[in-house]
Amino acid sequence: MSLSPFDHQPRTRLIYGNGTLARIGEMAREAGGTRALVVSDPGIVGAGYVVRAVSFLVAAGLETRVFGEVRENPSTVDVDACVAVAAEFKADIIIGLGGGSSMDTAKGCNFILTNGGRMHDYWGTGKATQPMLPLITIPTTAGTGSECQSYALISDAETHVKMACGDPKAAAKVAILDPELTISQPQRVTVCTGIDAISHALETAVTNKRNALSSLYSREGFRLCHAGFSRVLRDPKDIEARGMMLLGAAYAGTAIENSMLGAAHSCANPLTARFNVVHGEAVGVMLPHIIRFNSQLPEIAAVYESYFDGDLADRISELLWEAKMPRNISDYGVKEEDLQDLAGMAAKQWTAQFNPRVPSVDDFVELYRAAL
Repeated sequence: MSLSPFDHQPRTRLIYGNGTLARIGEMAREAGGTRALVVSDPGIVGAGYVVRAVSFLVAAGLETRVFGEVRENPSTVDVDACVAVAAEFKADIIIGLGGGSSMDTAKGCNFILTNGGRMHDYWGTGKATQPMLPLITIPTTAGTGSECQSYALISDAETHVKMACGDPKAAAKVAILDPELTISQPQRVTVCTGIDAISHALETAVTNKRNALSSLYSREGFRLCHAGFSRVLRDPKDIEARGMMLLGAAYAGTAIENSMLGAAHSCANPLTARFNVVHGEAVGVMLPHIIRFNSQLPEIAAVYESYFDGDLADRISELLWEAKMPRNISDYGVKEEDLQDLAGMAAKQWTAQFNPRVPSVDDFVELYRAAL
């Protein structure tokens, strides 16, 4: 790999370790917060993590309000509802506590609360003109890596198109990685987010924007997630393995911030939009076929070989089998007659342009057909 130029400015302080949720009050005060809005989802509220976070914030002297209604794959409707609560409360710091959906909603809220307009105005990169509130992210799943990214992925409520809205100012000031918060994940959430994290590490490793720095994060992210995934499946309470997955997902998220994603994510989004396939499953079912597609480039095949001593595509299929995840898109109801429409949608996804082999619509048809 040639040493491509890069300009890396770490924006997010990483705090890792069991029990580190207790530092949220300290971190919020350091960031200048006095009125904290905690953005989360009903499952995390029910698990008791929000109450714990609020208790630490209150003990540190912060006024606190909770928006606990985040939905999976948040849309502009979810963001607008969060903004209404934040504005009424006059929040001066935002806490995203939960999975990628909670963190994305928190970021989306921050855009509109501080810069006005609507989510569509920030589709793309660097469109926020005003400073944004300090953000603290606390992932409870080991998957999206959103805690280390400056992008919010928000769907248009009417068209269901996913808008990637990014700005350096949207990055979290602090990300708290507490493995203890991931133990209560349902098994299906564990496998979906885990496969997603593995896909992030592998896609960022080969994009046409990869560089020497992103490759470090991609490689270590894959090493940690690959080592931890099977252990977590065997023993969901293996806290060391949970920590490996959580840190690996954060590293893979940092790699995304520096090198973007590829065609597996381009293929996944139409499956989610058309057939309601959970994102992690949609990426996972397509990933082996994208690996084989990319491996036709010798330099990319060499990268994959350096990551895994064996057939990497087959290894991902083995992990899907081990996790009891479907390995064919026909299991989700996809039929041959659907492939052309899915391919057209995939070709329009923004991540397609970063794949080392930029697929045509016909290529996407064949990729879906291979997964059928």
